[in-house]
Amino acid sequence: MPAINDTRFQSAVFLLTGIPGQEDVYLWISIPFCLVYAISIVGNSFIVYIIKTDPNLHEPMYILLSMLALTDLSLSIATMPTTLGIFLLNYREISLDACFAQLFFIHALECIESSVLLLMAFDRLIAIRDPLRYASILTPPRIATMWLVFALRGVVVMLPFPILLKRFRFCRANVLSHSYCIHGEVMRMACSDITVNDIYGLYITLLTEGLDSLLIFLSYVVILKMVLSITSHTECLRALNTCVSHLCAVLAFYTPLIGLTLIHRFGKSSSLLQILLGYVYLLVPPLMNPIVYSVKSKHLRARIVRIFVH
Repeated sequence: MPAINDTRFQSAVFLLTGIPGQEDVYLWISIPFCLVYAISIVGNSFIVYIIKTDPNLHEPMYILLSMLALTDLSLSIATMPTTLGIFLLNYREISLDACFAQLFFIHALECIESSVLLLMAFDRLIAIRDPLRYASILTPPRIATMWLVFALRGVVVMLPFPILLKRFRFCRANVLSHSYCIHGEVMRMACSDITVNDIYGLYITLLTEGLDSLLIFLSYVVILKMVLSITSHTECLRALNTCVSHLCAVLAFYTPLIGLTLIHRFGKSSSLLQILLGYVYLLVPPLMNPIVYSVKSKHLRARIVRIFVH
């Protein structure tokens, strides 16, 4: 009997959830989702291509923007198969191994994006505080090294998630409340003791996104203090204007992330708000970041216009 049970648990699947009660119109709902993914993938790919091929954009701010676009592109690719599989094909099943792999990539990329946003905050801080030494402090090799360190941090701290989940036996309701897998929800499907996973997940969240968001906040406190000390009103507005795009990216990333984390820990399971926040959390940042930066960045906008005119 134990052998039979082990086989049953190893071959178990999770059922993903689209939008409950709207199954009859999934094909229509898939249209905006396809548009969002298309815009996100094309927009972020275009940003990376332009910055890579234009030597005039090989500056710290644009190099970091290309890293953000590359992370957003990867995040869209990680969630697209299961999300569109539900709305286009009404296919809800996902194997344990595929689920564990997806949640690892989602959380690792989420951690890397948080790190890139932190680097971009430091970029704005140095640009405003010490503009004359800006290019000499944030050199491309130094930026690449910092990004590599943060990327390794994301992979290393998230790797225990699928390893720990692989040891569990899943015998409870196997219906997830999102169209993708995330650690906090999957671990609660286990009939084993999840204390280690729960503590480790909370600790890692505080140590990565929590610490990054705190440092970003402190960076903007310093930026605001320096900007307000500028006597010229025009120069003050100009300095603040250079931070608008990054602030939009920070709010688009951290607001739904914090809301979804709180709902998963303290809210009602599978609520409509939780489902909608889940889509906002992973779809809006990759969609909005290339649009906001293309509109706000004069040099990037000019390069895009030049390509389309030709």
